[in-house]
Amino acid sequence: QVQLVESGGGLVQAGGSLRLSCAASGRTFSSYVMGWFRQAPGKEREFGAAISWSGGKQYYADSVKGRFTISRDNAKNTVYLQMNSLKPEDTAVYYCAANPAPGGWGTWIVDAEKYDIWGQGTQVTVSS
Repeated sequence: QVQLVESGGGLVQAGGSLRLSCAASGRTFSSYVMGWFRQAPGKEREFGAAISWSGGKQYYADSVKGRFTISRDNAKNTVYLQMNSLKPEDTAVYYCAANPAPGGWGTWIVDAEKYDIWGQGTQVTVSS
């Protein structure tokens, strides 16, 4: 089982960019579907983006589509979230999550409850 550690969060002005990284321990990183979720104060955790085992498939929430890009480097055991054109409403704690997904890629990828493994989160704050 992998363990996940996020990094790259911080304070940025609206319109700016950040790149989040999620480093995984273990030798089986490439066997996991990876997702990025976020949780703002007083709100439920929400889906942001997901990427398939090899990186060939990506899926985005409407709220981030066209601004965020998820990618992965299986040789480095790392998944990334490039965030551009940031808005104040993107302010949240961002989490990466992993699921081995033996049943395959599907609609479950947006459901936080389907992910088995979570990182500790990294804070992203966008000022107006």
